[in-house]
Amino acid sequence: MSVPQVKDIKDKKTMHKQALELVNYVCHEMASLPENEVWIMLGYSITQAAKHGISEIVEVIMEMYPVVTGYADSTGGNIMHMAANNRFENVFNLTYNMSDRKHLFSNGVDFEGNNLMHMCARLAPPHRLNLVPGAALQMQRELQWFNEMERFVPPTRRKWVNKEGRTPKMLFTEQHENLKAEGERWMKDTANACSIAAALITTVVFAAAFTVPGGVSSETGIPVLSGESAFVLFSITNAVSLFTSITSLLLFLSILTSRYAEGDFLYALPKRLSSGLLSLFISITFMLVAFSVALYLVFQRKTAWFLIPVAVFAWLPVTSFVLLQFPLLVHVYYSTYGPGIFSKNSDRLFY
Repeated sequence: MSVPQVKDIKDKKTMHKQALELVNYVCHEMASLPENEVWIMLGYSITQAAKHGISEIVEVIMEMYPVVTGYADSTGGNIMHMAANNRFENVFNLTYNMSDRKHLFSNGVDFEGNNLMHMCARLAPPHRLNLVPGAALQMQRELQWFNEMERFVPPTRRKWVNKEGRTPKMLFTEQHENLKAEGERWMKDTANACSIAAALITTVVFAAAFTVPGGVSSETGIPVLSGESAFVLFSITNAVSLFTSITSLLLFLSILTSRYAEGDFLYALPKRLSSGLLSLFISITFMLVAFSVALYLVFQRKTAWFLIPVAVFAWLPVTSFVLLQFPLLVHVYYSTYGPGIFSKNSDRLFY
Protein backbone atom coordinates (compact mmCIF):
# COMPACT_ATOMS: atom_id res chain seq x y z
CA MET A 1 0.00 0.00 0.00
CA SER A 2 1.42 3.38 -1.03
CA VAL A 3 1.95 6.34 1.30
CA PRO A 4 -0.87 8.46 -0.26
CA GLN A 5 -3.33 5.60 0.30
CA VAL A 6 -2.28 5.27 3.94
CA LYS A 7 -2.69 9.02 4.39
CA ASP A 8 -6.11 8.90 2.74
CA ILE A 9 -7.23 6.14 5.12
CA LYS A 10 -5.90 8.07 8.10
CA ASP A 11 -7.74 11.24 6.96
CA LYS A 12 -10.99 9.32 6.57
CA LYS A 13 -10.65 7.83 10.05
CA THR A 14 -10.02 11.30 11.46
CA MET A 15 -13.08 12.70 9.68
CA HIS A 16 -15.15 9.77 10.93
CA LYS A 17 -14.05 10.39 14.51
CA GLN A 18 -14.73 14.12 14.27
CA ALA A 19 -18.17 13.50 12.76
CA LEU A 20 -19.12 11.23 15.67
CA GLU A 21 -17.86 13.83 18.15
CA LEU A 22 -20.01 16.44 16.41
CA VAL A 23 -23.08 14.19 16.59
CA ASN A 24 -22.49 13.62 20.32
CA TYR A 25 -22.10 17.35 20.91
CA VAL A 26 -25.29 18.21 18.99
CA CYS A 27 -27.27 15.54 20.87
CA HIS A 28 -26.09 16.91 24.22
CA GLU A 29 -26.91 20.49 23.22
CA MET A 30 -30.43 19.50 22.14
CA ALA A 31 -31.27 18.50 25.70
CA SER A 32 -32.30 22.12 26.39
CA LEU A 33 -34.82 22.20 23.53
CA PRO A 34 -38.54 21.37 23.87
CA GLU A 35 -39.36 17.67 23.57
CA ASN A 36 -41.47 18.08 20.45
CA GLU A 37 -38.59 19.78 18.62
CA VAL A 38 -36.14 17.11 19.75
CA TRP A 39 -38.58 14.43 18.59
CA ILE A 40 -38.89 15.90 15.09
CA MET A 41 -35.23 16.79 14.57
CA LEU A 42 -33.68 13.62 15.96
CA GLY A 43 -36.45 11.46 14.53
CA TYR A 44 -35.70 12.74 11.04
CA SER A 45 -31.96 12.39 11.65
CA ILE A 46 -32.15 8.78 12.82
CA THR A 47 -34.37 7.75 9.90
CA GLN A 48 -32.00 9.35 7.39
CA ALA A 49 -29.04 7.65 9.08
CA ALA A 50 -30.81 4.29 8.88
CA LYS A 51 -31.71 4.83 5.21
CA HIS A 52 -28.08 5.54 4.34
CA GLY A 53 -26.50 2.86 6.54
CA ILE A 54 -24.79 5.15 9.06
CA SER A 55 -25.05 2.83 12.04
CA GLU A 56 -22.82 4.96 14.30
CA ILE A 57 -25.28 7.88 14.23
CA VAL A 58 -28.21 5.54 14.78
CA GLU A 59 -26.45 4.05 17.80
CA VAL A 60 -25.57 7.44 19.32
CA ILE A 61 -29.13 8.77 19.00
CA MET A 62 -30.70 5.57 20.32
CA GLU A 63 -28.38 5.58 23.29
CA MET A 64 -29.02 9.22 24.23
CA TYR A 65 -32.71 9.48 23.30
CA PRO A 66 -34.23 5.97 23.32
CA VAL A 67 -37.73 7.36 22.82
CA VAL A 68 -36.79 8.55 19.30
CA THR A 69 -36.54 4.94 18.14
CA GLY A 70 -40.33 4.93 17.95
CA TYR A 71 -40.23 7.61 15.26
CA ALA A 72 -41.82 6.58 11.95
CA ASP A 73 -41.39 8.17 8.54
CA SER A 74 -44.15 9.16 6.13
CA THR A 75 -44.79 5.50 5.25
CA GLY A 76 -45.13 4.43 8.88
CA GLY A 77 -41.92 2.41 8.87
CA ASN A 78 -39.43 2.39 11.72
CA ILE A 79 -35.65 2.61 11.41
CA MET A 80 -35.24 -1.17 11.03
CA HIS A 81 -37.79 -1.16 8.21
CA MET A 82 -35.56 1.34 6.43
CA ALA A 83 -32.38 -0.60 7.15
CA ALA A 84 -33.96 -3.81 5.84
CA ASN A 85 -35.51 -2.13 2.80
CA ASN A 86 -32.13 -0.65 1.82
CA ARG A 87 -30.17 -3.76 2.90
CA PHE A 88 -27.87 -2.14 5.47
CA GLU A 89 -26.87 -5.04 7.69
CA ASN A 90 -24.64 -2.81 9.83
CA VAL A 91 -27.75 -0.95 11.03
CA PHE A 92 -29.82 -4.09 11.52
CA ASN A 93 -26.97 -5.73 13.48
CA LEU A 94 -27.61 -3.16 16.21
CA THR A 95 -30.64 -5.24 17.21
CA TYR A 96 -28.28 -7.94 18.52
CA ASN A 97 -27.00 -5.44 21.10
CA MET A 98 -30.49 -4.48 22.28
CA SER A 99 -32.47 -5.72 25.24
CA ASP A 100 -35.98 -7.18 24.97
CA ARG A 101 -37.17 -3.84 23.63
CA LYS A 102 -35.95 -4.95 20.21
CA HIS A 103 -39.33 -6.67 19.86
CA LEU A 104 -40.75 -3.20 19.21
CA PHE A 105 -38.99 -3.45 15.85
CA SER A 106 -39.79 -7.10 15.15
CA ASN A 107 -43.52 -6.43 15.54
CA GLY A 108 -43.49 -3.17 13.57
CA VAL A 109 -45.81 -2.75 10.59
CA ASP A 110 -46.01 0.27 8.27
CA PHE A 111 -49.17 1.95 6.94
CA GLU A 112 -49.42 -0.59 4.09
CA GLY A 113 -49.30 -3.56 6.49
CA ASN A 114 -45.72 -4.49 5.61
CA ASN A 115 -43.48 -6.00 8.30
CA LEU A 116 -39.74 -6.62 8.15
CA MET A 117 -40.20 -9.75 6.05
CA HIS A 118 -42.18 -7.78 3.48
CA MET A 119 -39.36 -5.24 3.33
CA CYS A 120 -36.82 -7.94 2.50
CA ALA A 121 -39.25 -9.64 0.13
CA ARG A 122 -38.86 -6.65 -2.17
CA LEU A 123 -35.87 -6.60 -4.50
CA ALA A 124 -32.89 -4.78 -3.02
CA PRO A 125 -31.84 -1.41 -4.51
CA PRO A 126 -29.44 -1.91 -7.45
CA HIS A 127 -26.51 -0.21 -5.72
CA ARG A 128 -26.80 -2.66 -2.81
CA LEU A 129 -27.57 -5.69 -4.96
CA ASN A 130 -24.50 -5.15 -7.13
CA LEU A 131 -22.15 -5.37 -4.15
CA VAL A 132 -22.25 -9.14 -4.76
CA PRO A 133 -20.96 -10.48 -8.12
CA GLY A 134 -23.22 -12.69 -10.21
CA ALA A 135 -27.00 -13.09 -10.20
CA ALA A 136 -26.85 -16.42 -8.32
CA LEU A 137 -24.88 -14.93 -5.41
CA GLN A 138 -27.18 -11.91 -5.42
CA MET A 139 -30.12 -14.27 -5.07
CA GLN A 140 -28.29 -15.99 -2.21
CA ARG A 141 -27.81 -12.64 -0.43
CA GLU A 142 -31.50 -11.83 -0.83
CA LEU A 143 -32.44 -15.20 0.68
CA GLN A 144 -30.05 -14.60 3.59
CA TRP A 145 -31.83 -11.34 4.36
CA PHE A 146 -35.29 -12.89 4.03
CA ASN A 147 -34.42 -15.84 6.28
CA GLU A 148 -32.84 -13.58 8.89
CA MET A 149 -36.00 -11.47 9.05
CA GLU A 150 -38.03 -14.67 9.34
CA ARG A 151 -36.02 -15.62 12.42
CA PHE A 152 -36.29 -12.11 13.85
CA VAL A 153 -40.03 -11.48 13.58
CA PRO A 154 -42.52 -13.36 15.81
CA PRO A 155 -44.34 -16.37 14.30
CA THR A 156 -47.53 -14.34 13.88
CA ARG A 157 -45.78 -12.03 11.42
CA ARG A 158 -44.27 -14.72 9.18
CA LYS A 159 -47.46 -15.24 7.17
CA TRP A 160 -48.77 -11.72 7.71
CA VAL A 161 -50.91 -10.42 4.83
CA ASN A 162 -50.37 -6.77 3.87
CA LYS A 163 -53.02 -4.46 2.42
CA GLU A 164 -52.24 -5.75 -1.08
CA GLY A 165 -53.18 -9.25 0.07
CA ARG A 166 -49.65 -10.65 -0.13
CA THR A 167 -47.71 -12.66 2.41
CA PRO A 168 -43.92 -12.11 2.60
CA LYS A 169 -43.28 -15.36 0.72
CA MET A 170 -45.69 -14.43 -2.08
CA LEU A 171 -44.08 -11.01 -2.43
CA PHE A 172 -40.56 -12.48 -2.43
CA THR A 173 -41.38 -14.93 -5.23
CA GLU A 174 -43.03 -12.20 -7.29
CA GLN A 175 -40.25 -9.63 -6.83
CA HIS A 176 -37.35 -12.04 -7.41
CA GLU A 177 -38.69 -13.90 -10.43
CA ASN A 178 -36.33 -12.17 -12.88
CA LEU A 179 -33.31 -12.37 -10.57
CA LYS A 180 -33.96 -16.10 -10.09
CA ALA A 181 -34.06 -16.62 -13.87
CA GLU A 182 -30.82 -14.63 -14.29
CA GLY A 183 -29.20 -16.62 -11.49
CA GLU A 184 -30.20 -19.90 -13.13
CA ARG A 185 -28.77 -18.76 -16.47
CA TRP A 186 -25.54 -17.51 -14.84
CA MET A 187 -25.11 -20.73 -12.89
CA LYS A 188 -25.70 -22.91 -15.96
CA ASP A 189 -23.32 -20.87 -18.13
CA THR A 190 -20.60 -21.15 -15.48
CA ALA A 191 -21.20 -24.89 -15.00
CA ASN A 192 -21.19 -25.49 -18.77
CA ALA A 193 -17.86 -23.76 -19.29
CA CYS A 194 -16.21 -25.47 -16.32
CA SER A 195 -17.60 -28.92 -17.19
CA ILE A 196 -16.00 -28.69 -20.67
CA ALA A 197 -12.64 -27.96 -19.05
CA ALA A 198 -13.12 -30.80 -16.54
CA ALA A 199 -14.03 -33.25 -19.31
CA LEU A 200 -10.92 -32.35 -21.32
CA ILE A 201 -8.68 -32.82 -18.29
CA THR A 202 -10.31 -36.17 -17.51
CA THR A 203 -9.67 -37.35 -21.06
CA VAL A 204 -6.03 -36.24 -21.07
CA VAL A 205 -5.00 -37.61 -17.67
CA PHE A 206 -6.88 -40.88 -18.23
CA ALA A 207 -4.96 -41.42 -21.46
CA ALA A 208 -1.70 -40.44 -19.72
CA ALA A 209 -2.21 -43.25 -17.19
CA PHE A 210 -1.84 -45.83 -19.97
CA THR A 211 0.78 -44.03 -22.08
CA VAL A 212 3.34 -43.48 -19.33
CA PRO A 213 6.58 -41.62 -20.09
CA GLY A 214 9.33 -43.92 -21.30
CA GLY A 215 6.84 -46.59 -22.35
CA VAL A 216 6.52 -50.13 -20.96
CA SER A 217 8.71 -53.17 -21.26
CA SER A 218 7.63 -55.46 -24.10
CA GLU A 219 8.51 -58.50 -22.01
CA THR A 220 7.06 -57.71 -18.57
CA GLY A 221 4.59 -54.92 -19.34
CA ILE A 222 6.07 -52.91 -16.48
CA PRO A 223 6.89 -49.22 -17.15
CA VAL A 224 10.53 -48.79 -18.09
CA LEU A 225 11.00 -45.84 -15.73
CA SER A 226 9.10 -47.37 -12.81
CA GLY A 227 12.29 -47.48 -10.78
CA GLU A 228 12.63 -43.71 -10.87
CA SER A 229 11.35 -41.78 -7.83
CA ALA A 230 9.97 -39.13 -10.19
CA PHE A 231 7.77 -41.81 -11.78
CA VAL A 232 5.99 -42.35 -8.47
CA LEU A 233 5.33 -38.60 -8.29
CA PHE A 234 3.98 -38.70 -11.85
CA SER A 235 1.62 -41.55 -11.01
CA ILE A 236 0.30 -39.86 -7.86
CA THR A 237 -0.23 -36.43 -9.43
CA ASN A 238 -1.85 -37.93 -12.52
CA ALA A 239 -4.23 -40.01 -10.37
CA VAL A 240 -5.15 -37.02 -8.18
CA SER A 241 -5.82 -34.93 -11.29
CA LEU A 242 -8.04 -37.68 -12.72
CA PHE A 243 -10.10 -38.13 -9.56
CA THR A 244 -10.57 -34.41 -8.91
CA SER A 245 -11.50 -33.68 -12.53
CA ILE A 246 -14.15 -36.42 -12.46
CA THR A 247 -15.42 -35.03 -9.15
CA SER A 248 -15.67 -31.50 -10.55
CA LEU A 249 -17.38 -32.82 -13.70
CA LEU A 250 -20.04 -34.61 -11.63
CA LEU A 251 -20.57 -31.50 -9.48
CA PHE A 252 -21.05 -29.28 -12.53
CA LEU A 253 -23.43 -31.83 -14.06
CA SER A 254 -25.45 -31.78 -10.82
CA ILE A 255 -25.73 -27.99 -11.18
CA LEU A 256 -26.98 -28.35 -14.76
CA THR A 257 -29.64 -30.87 -13.72
CA SER A 258 -30.76 -29.01 -10.58
CA ARG A 259 -34.43 -28.04 -10.19
CA TYR A 260 -33.42 -24.42 -9.40
CA ALA A 261 -35.94 -23.79 -6.65
CA GLU A 262 -35.59 -20.54 -4.71
CA GLY A 263 -34.13 -22.28 -1.67
CA ASP A 264 -31.44 -24.00 -3.76
CA PHE A 265 -29.67 -20.66 -4.25
CA LEU A 266 -29.06 -20.35 -0.50
CA TYR A 267 -26.79 -23.38 0.10
CA ALA A 268 -27.18 -26.25 -2.39
CA LEU A 269 -26.10 -24.53 -5.61
CA PRO A 270 -23.31 -22.35 -4.10
CA LYS A 271 -21.87 -25.42 -2.32
CA ARG A 272 -21.79 -27.40 -5.57
CA LEU A 273 -20.28 -24.48 -7.47
CA SER A 274 -17.57 -23.82 -4.88
CA SER A 275 -16.70 -27.52 -4.55
CA GLY A 276 -16.62 -27.88 -8.34
CA LEU A 277 -14.36 -24.86 -8.82
CA LEU A 278 -12.01 -26.04 -6.07
CA SER A 279 -11.84 -29.55 -7.55
CA LEU A 280 -11.17 -28.10 -10.99
CA PHE A 281 -8.38 -25.88 -9.63
CA ILE A 282 -6.74 -28.87 -7.91
CA SER A 283 -7.13 -30.96 -11.06
CA ILE A 284 -5.45 -28.34 -13.27
CA THR A 285 -2.61 -27.91 -10.79
CA PHE A 286 -1.86 -31.63 -10.47
CA MET A 287 -2.21 -32.20 -14.21
CA LEU A 288 0.48 -29.61 -14.89
CA VAL A 289 2.71 -31.10 -12.16
CA ALA A 290 2.29 -34.50 -13.81
CA PHE A 291 3.12 -32.98 -17.20
CA SER A 292 6.28 -31.34 -15.84
CA VAL A 293 7.39 -34.56 -14.14
CA ALA A 294 6.77 -36.52 -17.34
CA LEU A 295 9.01 -34.14 -19.28
CA TYR A 296 11.66 -34.51 -16.61
CA LEU A 297 11.55 -38.30 -16.88
CA VAL A 298 11.92 -38.22 -20.65
CA PHE A 299 14.53 -35.46 -21.06
CA GLN A 300 16.42 -35.48 -17.78
CA ARG A 301 19.61 -36.90 -19.25
CA LYS A 302 19.62 -35.12 -22.63
CA THR A 303 18.24 -31.58 -22.43
CA ALA A 304 18.05 -30.70 -18.77
CA TRP A 305 18.18 -26.95 -19.61
CA PHE A 306 14.87 -27.36 -21.41
CA LEU A 307 13.06 -28.26 -18.19
CA ILE A 308 13.33 -24.84 -16.55
CA PRO A 309 11.37 -22.79 -19.15
CA VAL A 310 8.87 -25.64 -19.54
CA ALA A 311 8.24 -25.72 -15.79
CA VAL A 312 7.79 -21.94 -15.75
CA PHE A 313 5.36 -21.89 -18.68
CA ALA A 314 3.48 -24.87 -17.26
CA TRP A 315 2.27 -22.66 -14.43
CA LEU A 316 0.77 -20.04 -16.75
CA PRO A 317 -2.60 -21.87 -16.93
CA VAL A 318 -2.70 -22.13 -13.13
CA THR A 319 -1.93 -18.44 -12.82
CA SER A 320 -4.60 -17.62 -15.40
CA PHE A 321 -7.17 -19.68 -13.52
CA VAL A 322 -6.26 -17.98 -10.25
CA LEU A 323 -6.60 -14.53 -11.77
CA LEU A 324 -9.84 -15.27 -13.64
CA GLN A 325 -11.78 -17.73 -11.49
CA PHE A 326 -10.24 -17.69 -8.03
CA PRO A 327 -11.94 -14.40 -7.02
CA LEU A 328 -15.28 -16.03 -7.84
CA LEU A 329 -14.33 -19.07 -5.76
CA VAL A 330 -13.44 -16.80 -2.82
CA HIS A 331 -16.74 -14.95 -3.10
CA VAL A 332 -18.75 -18.16 -3.20
CA TYR A 333 -16.89 -19.71 -0.27
CA TYR A 334 -17.10 -16.56 1.85
CA SER A 335 -20.82 -16.01 1.20
CA THR A 336 -21.63 -19.69 1.86
CA TYR A 337 -19.20 -20.81 4.57
CA GLY A 338 -18.11 -17.44 5.98
CA PRO A 339 -19.25 -15.77 9.21
CA GLY A 340 -22.21 -14.17 7.46
CA ILE A 341 -23.37 -10.57 7.28
CA PHE A 342 -25.49 -10.75 10.43
CA SER A 343 -23.56 -10.78 13.68
CA LYS A 344 -23.30 -9.18 17.09
CA ASN A 345 -20.92 -6.21 17.06
CA SER A 346 -20.13 -6.41 20.78
CA ASP A 347 -21.46 -7.70 24.10
CA ARG A 348 -22.52 -4.24 25.22
CA LEU A 349 -26.26 -3.56 25.56
CA PHE A 350 -27.09 0.03 24.66
CA TYR A 351 -30.88 0.03 24.35
